[in-house]
Amino acid sequence: MNPPFPGNRQLAKETIIGVWVLISGEFCYSNGTASRPWGNKPVGQLIYTENGYMSVQIMNPDRPFFVSKDHYKGTGEEIRKAFEGYQAYFGTYSIDEKESSITHYVIGSVFPNLTGKPIKRFYELDGSTLTLKTPPMKMGGEIVTGILVWTKLLK
Repeated sequence: MNPPFPGNRQLAKETIIGVWVLISGEFCYSNGTASRPWGNKPVGQLIYTENGYMSVQIMNPDRPFFVSKDHYKGTGEEIRKAFEGYQAYFGTYSIDEKESSITHYVIGSVFPNLTGKPIKRFYELDGSTLTLKTPPMKMGGEIVTGILVWTKLLK
């Protein structure tokens, strides 16, 4: 599937375009509890370009190193921890100002099931802080909302 070329980018040209760094990331469960899938001090970078491309990478900085030091020789547990502690994808984006949403059209992802899919995020902007929230979704049998808070690094 070829992702659509971004539509309305007026808001992006004014505020979204640039490099953002992650301040916090958590999943809020419908029962009122929360978790931090990338640890207490996640590291992440989100990039929106003027011509409609985007990429995002988020990781838990405390992921364990592979004992073998070889990218292809990790144990099953090392590979699982590396995968679970990292989220990344890239593609294009469009903005719907009326519903305060950004849709990412995924071209490639570390999680293969996202490739070729649109991913909607609801945004809130407060100065140089961007909060992105997922619609409620099912994860591990629970209903969760992901909340990522970013601060602008570069324009």
